[in-house]
Amino acid sequence: MLKQAMKDIRVLDLSRILAGPWCTQNLADLGADVIKIEHPGSGDDTRGWGPPFLEIPGGDDRFSAYFLACNRGKRSIAIDFAKPEGAALVQRLAAQADVVIENFRSGTLAKYGLDYASLNALNPRLVYLSITGFGQDGPMAGKPGYDYVFQGFGGLMSYTGHRDDEPGAGPLRAGASVIDLSTGMYASVAVLGALLMRAQTGTGQHIDLALADVAVAINANQNLNYLVSGRPPVRTGNSHPNLAPYEVFACADGHLILAIGNDAQFTRFCALAECPELARDARFVTNAQRLDHLVELRREVAHRLSRRTRAEWQKRFDAAGIPWGPINTLDQVFDDPQTKHRQLRQTLLHPAAGEIPTVCNPLARSAALETRAPPLLGEHTREVLATLNLDDAAIAQLEASGVVRTH
Repeated sequence: MLKQAMKDIRVLDLSRILAGPWCTQNLADLGADVIKIEHPGSGDDTRGWGPPFLEIPGGDDRFSAYFLACNRGKRSIAIDFAKPEGAALVQRLAAQADVVIENFRSGTLAKYGLDYASLNALNPRLVYLSITGFGQDGPMAGKPGYDYVFQGFGGLMSYTGHRDDEPGAGPLRAGASVIDLSTGMYASVAVLGALLMRAQTGTGQHIDLALADVAVAINANQNLNYLVSGRPPVRTGNSHPNLAPYEVFACADGHLILAIGNDAQFTRFCALAECPELARDARFVTNAQRLDHLVELRREVAHRLSRRTRAEWQKRFDAAGIPWGPINTLDQVFDDPQTKHRQLRQTLLHPAAGEIPTVCNPLARSAALETRAPPLLGEHTREVLATLNLDDAAIAQLEASGVVRTH
């Protein structure tokens, strides 16, 4: 089972925010022992990114919803590695680890002896993955940036939004942090690939992953549309750059997405929409012709769809195998029979917070119920430091000097 795929792998997670934690949550869901290293003061930045917050009864602790989204399955240990004693603790943990993941600015960790070169000298089998905004080299190396910045830098926002001749025109960001999330997924694959290589060679490696690189890569077909044609894509609202009709249309009681992927589907659509003549119209016979006459096509399709309710179209589309979909709000998403059947919403139990909602990982859907709830800051400091043969007195001394924090 995938949830046990990494059961013998230990991951030291020095990352914060979303891209790195999304990767390490994936690895935890696949069975890895993920130890999250956080600063004793405030921990991961996203612990304070709210509201909303999930309050914990009987104390001052609380979880931000943002933190809960990407830190399931991990153990938290609070260490200040800016102090020599703290850096030494992290080095000792890295010597026992299989993977280190960090997202500090390039060069930052070298002054603490926590860069790849330093840790590789201690543990040549270590897979070390660095996530930065622009990579470890190049003219913009070291420059910071969040997901929003890279949605713009990588081109996504240049073709996302209403057409320039429509109301509300202008660049528009995606509603989710798609660059961070995509980087986390690329990072997960990179770690798995590096571990496979280590099994063959016996040595680890340094992986340099940049959000800017990912932002360019995930343009996918839009990249090739430009590279083949020489014309940068423009904003087209909800319509698809390569398919038609493939966009949002109004029906009698709301909106739906019609996603016609080939000429045969268009012919079937025209038949059930009681306009078979459109499929024979010289302007609309092929997908390329439909794109060339998109304004006229949109007008014809919109007129037909406006005559019936979404439920009526659902029955017809499903019977004819026409791809379509509703535009759900999240309450509708989690109330949908398919979502419920797939058990995508699950609940974790935390010893202090009680029930914590989570959304299971599509890679390992059965793992979420059995995994750890997201941790409080420093919740596992004693537990992890005990693996370094530190007793309670030694840990208490480290806490008194501000090197660590226990919970």
